[in-house]
Amino acid sequence: MNNERILRQFTEPPRHRVYFPAINPLQQHHYSMPTRILLIEDDERLANLTAEYLRKNDFEVAIEVRGDTAEARILKEDPELVILDVMLPGKDGFEVCRSVRAQYKGVILMLTARDEDLDQILGLELGADDYLAKPVQPRLLLARIKALLRRAPGTASTGENAAPGESDELAFGHFRISQATRSTHLGEESIDLTTAEFDLLWLLACHAGNILSRDDLLQQLRGIGFDGLDRSIDARISRLRRKLGDDPENPTRIKTVRGKGYLFSKHDWQ
Repeated sequence: MNNERILRQFTEPPRHRVYFPAINPLQQHHYSMPTRILLIEDDERLANLTAEYLRKNDFEVAIEVRGDTAEARILKEDPELVILDVMLPGKDGFEVCRSVRAQYKGVILMLTARDEDLDQILGLELGADDYLAKPVQPRLLLARIKALLRRAPGTASTGENAAPGESDELAFGHFRISQATRSTHLGEESIDLTTAEFDLLWLLACHAGNILSRDDLLQQLRGIGFDGLDRSIDARISRLRRKLGDDPENPTRIKTVRGKGYLFSKHDWQ
């Protein structure tokens, strides 16, 4: 891992300043304050350089260096996005994510020290919205943050992520999902989903009855193709099945089509 090279990248001025898409004047009041990020990273030099880079791109960034104090800060400050390193003193990032996920509704982007499937899958299973393997290139971090925030509740316009011609609300039997309010209901029960889980479920529901491959899903959700190793989609499908009451041994609501991908059923929602 070449930390010095990565640190230098954070100190180099970007070739082009990157801004959020233009805001509709009628919605301006929703965006009067800069987006708040809590960066949880115990390497103070790297944390300071990362924070400065993000501040230059119009974010408000606070830093926390310990895992055992991070949970209280997340819940008290309620930032729009948390960048959470795995290796932290006091309490590791996985435990922090597990502790806050039920109460914290913002975006969690985890940083894993190594590009290992188990670390990534564990983070996603615990409710992280996305992950990046360290060392992280500054522009990739910035792009991933902005992509996550565009999809987060309260930052996307009504129907923004729906395909052309599609409704921003879908219903299948007792199941309802709304892109406008980013809410999901099964009967009278509201289903609590992370940003990444909602995006995946919405994409599957929009193509109900059709098989979507891992490559299709990754291209739509993260802008990357399936490399044969990435298990992030599988981890999120597993979490969705549990939350939607689908039998993990014999799923009928989100089906696995061996060798092809996943299929959201139009039926079995009674």
